[in-house]
Amino acid sequence: MHLLLASKSPRRRELLANLGIDYSIVDIDVEEKLTAPVSASQVAESLSLLKADGYTHSLAEREVLVTADTVVVVNDEVLGKPHSREEAMDMLRNLSGKAHQVYTGVCLRNAKRTRSFTECTHVYFNRLSESEIEYYVDKYQPFDKAGAYGIQEWIGMVGIGKIEGCYYNVMGLPVARLYKELKVLVDMDNLFVD
Repeated sequence: MHLLLASKSPRRRELLANLGIDYSIVDIDVEEKLTAPVSASQVAESLSLLKADGYTHSLAEREVLVTADTVVVVNDEVLGKPHSREEAMDMLRNLSGKAHQVYTGVCLRNAKRTRSFTECTHVYFNRLSESEIEYYVDKYQPFDKAGAYGIQEWIGMVGIGKIEGCYYNVMGLPVARLYKELKVLVDMDNLFVD
């Protein structure tokens, strides 16, 4: 089986590579904007389906297209990627001392069918000082990360008290669930063919 990963995220690429499944990167150019209202918990999955619809090429028999999107939700407010230093700092101020949810929606499509799912992880942030927020944003530039943070970076080490659910989901790809869903989508014997 050969996966086609439609993602610019270096973290998703790293996580998928660690699964040991052959994959390549494909580009999809879609506007990531939903036209109909959906609940905060369904935004990520809806965006992953939108991205999959943007892939207009035919899939070969052994190919599986993988699209994904991750959002952070705090008090029913969806936080995407920050567009500026101030927006990143505002997001972290909003997360400080609170629990929030990280939703990653994934769409898997082969030549025969499409499957999609959402994985949720609850993340509990410690109270962050203004200087800690400034240090993190200035040093790590988290502008490509939902909620303006990467759990695998400094802020995750010092700022997160606990999580409930999949750690890798917070990084942007729930690999255990992805693996399980791939087994459902395709014959497991075909996953590791050289």
